Amino acid sequence: MPRRTRIINDPSELVPLLQTFQSKEHKDVFNALTTEWLTKTQLDEAMGFDVEESLNILKRSGLLEIQWRMPKPGETPEKEYHSSYSKAQANFQCSFEDLSEIITLAFTPYEDIKDLIKELECEVENGNHSMSSLTRSLNKSALYIKSLARRSDRLTVMGQRLKMNEEDK
Repeated sequence: MPRRTRIINDPSELVPLLQTFQSKEHKDVFNALTTEWLTKTQLDEAMGFDVEESLNILKRSGLLEIQWRMPKPGETPEKEYHSSYSKAQANFQCSFEDLSEIITLAFTPYEDIKDLIKELECEVENGNHSMSSLTRSLNKSALYIKSLARRSDRLTVMGQRLKMNEEDK
């Protein structure tokens, strides 16, 4: 099976990747999925813990492929997972100040930034989708807002705009 290279063009894309690989559990789930397609049940058994959070983080990071496993007659179909990439290539430039903000946001406990994330989600829910408008209303840099949005389960970064995830509407 050919393996692909993840090209990182925006420094804020590092946030979910750093979150993923800061945890031994998430890294172990990723490693298990690099060699074969596995269902959540198979992963739970192999890892010895519930892998739901790991799968969500890998999905949000764009590191997960999902397909339906064909069931035996009379059984229900089940999703199976596999890692999307085996390599990474970074292609961006930013200041050390911006890079330090990104790294800090990636490793800050959710509880410490949840109010900022909720404020950003409220802005987007109220129709403020434009990055330039969000930078003015929140008094933060565009890179900071993108990085913060990548910590949210409810927001998606679409170039210079943010949108609410479809399942959260």
